[in-house]
Amino acid sequence: MKERIQKFGRFLSGMVMPNIGAFIAWGFIAALFIADGWLPNERIATMVSPMLSYLLPVLIGYTGGRMVADQKGAVAGAIATLGVIVGAGIPMFIGAMIMGPLGGYAIKKFDEAMEGHVPAGFEMLVNNFSVGIIGGALSIVAMFIIGPACELLTGALGAGVGFMVNHGLLPFTAILVEPAKVLFLNNAINHGVFTPIGLEQAQQVGKSILFMIESNPGPGLGLLLAYCVAGKGSSRSSAAGAAFIQFVGGIHELYFPYVLMNPILILGPMSGNFVAILVLSILGGGLKAAASPGSIIAELLMTPRGAYFANICGIAAGCAVSFVVTVALMKLFVRESEGDFEAAQAQLAADKAAAKGQAVDVSAGVYVDPNDVKKIVFACDAGMGSSAMGATMLRNKLKSAGIADITVVHAPVSEVPKDCQIIVTHHELSARAANDNPGVRIIPIKNFMGAPEYDALVTEMVEGRGAAGAKSAASVHADASERVQKGEILLKKENIRLGCKPVAPEQAIRDCGRMMVEAGIVEEGYIEGMIERNKEFPVAIGNHVAIPHGTNEARKYIIKNGLVCMTYPEGIAWDEDTVKLVIGIAVKDGGDHVDVLGSVAEAADTEEATDALVGSGDLDAIYKKLNGLA
Repeated sequence: MKERIQKFGRFLSGMVMPNIGAFIAWGFIAALFIADGWLPNERIATMVSPMLSYLLPVLIGYTGGRMVADQKGAVAGAIATLGVIVGAGIPMFIGAMIMGPLGGYAIKKFDEAMEGHVPAGFEMLVNNFSVGIIGGALSIVAMFIIGPACELLTGALGAGVGFMVNHGLLPFTAILVEPAKVLFLNNAINHGVFTPIGLEQAQQVGKSILFMIESNPGPGLGLLLAYCVAGKGSSRSSAAGAAFIQFVGGIHELYFPYVLMNPILILGPMSGNFVAILVLSILGGGLKAAASPGSIIAELLMTPRGAYFANICGIAAGCAVSFVVTVALMKLFVRESEGDFEAAQAQLAADKAAAKGQAVDVSAGVYVDPNDVKKIVFACDAGMGSSAMGATMLRNKLKSAGIADITVVHAPVSEVPKDCQIIVTHHELSARAANDNPGVRIIPIKNFMGAPEYDALVTEMVEGRGAAGAKSAASVHADASERVQKGEILLKKENIRLGCKPVAPEQAIRDCGRMMVEAGIVEEGYIEGMIERNKEFPVAIGNHVAIPHGTNEARKYIIKNGLVCMTYPEGIAWDEDTVKLVIGIAVKDGGDHVDVLGSVAEAADTEEATDALVGSGDLDAIYKKLNGLA
């Protein structure tokens, strides 16, 4: 059951996460320019409704279709999603999550049925007409069946909320309010259910708690802060901005996608709101009128005299409980599903594959004959540092084993070449790699430098196929010497600093960035990009090595390609590792840094090798070793 929840959550995440930027754009425009916003502008505000009703659902449907059947599935999914939008009178995010993948699935099955039956020269005609006809048919079905069904479901949730309010079960309204909000019924619930009843209470006693049940920004803030702490990659990096807009701007819709990508997390804001309503009831909280939008500023402006303490406690309690519950759920269902669980599953599959002489995709059960493996891709978040070193290590191991006809490249996890058969990536990125590359074998690893999976994969390839030829070490050194003569060495002696005293990881990154600035490699802005990269994805890669580098957005601050090196003989405590060798990377374009990283990988292929290299304190020896000259 747990595995199914994890798999379902990963699939939803794959539909929602690529479109978070569009949700933030919509939230930003809504927070500023609607009638109740901070800078009301009637003309700009006209974009808010079409973005919510059409743009966002179509993007989700398009992405869902693409996950199932690439570009044709994406187009069919978008067409089918439009039908469910037109067939309902409310935003159709749930409908988009149904119709997008369904459109992709229908196209996929059609293509499978037609394989080998399309006359030569008619492929484009069949492709285009099949997408148009299947997408159009599904849109009609969605318009008359799926859309009304989704609208009926959301209406039932609204009726349930009204029943609880009328029967004095106030805290329990959170059980229905939060799921209904995520279905974008927040305004309907607030203004259609709570506001009319609340206005009557406010006239009698000067305030009503009902105004805070839906508008309380605390539970949503708690969930977004949980993503800031326990999230990974793009979900973590985007959560901070969403949290600010949600809490200060009052656009609660910004936390809905973070729930939709992992539905189990709805229990976080649900628990938070339950406790918040309970605290407000005990302390006598409430507002004198509806807070619209539901921002912390609007909440405080609508708070009557004498109720500030109660309302602030209610908001804080909702945030705290939502945060704690969400973090616990993420560690149990999200982090584990993208980490230890998949790593263990991959190892089990690798053991079975080795016994059969075959490579197996653990996520989809697709067998790959070692003789069919032509390209292996190492993927990391930026495709610049750790993946380049891992690719070099595996490439060298394959060559040493006599296998010369397998191409090993590195790339960002979001830009993996479609013609690869195997992807090697950090276990925290394996879910993204699997979602974007169905049918490709995923090998999750925890250590780009010393991963035992490398040797297992090489053994698997050797046993399952023939091989010939390898580039000799002498040839590699000759290439390096030629680069020196041409002045193409990226790691220069003056950019190597030895015997540094231990500091905190962030300070080590800043010192590394400062060296790059002083060397004329980067501008100041690149340093913050390096700090952000380490927060999103730790740059300590094992074997006592760290490779700080900037985010993709920070590449604009790179003046020229270059590397710097710092050694810490006493070691730095870096996450769960000890780092003694720090290689700072700045690459604006080209792959000329790969040779240096390959030499680093060779020189630091074990913890003992790194320790010996750093402990020598010999500048010439370190310079030659890291540049592949010795």
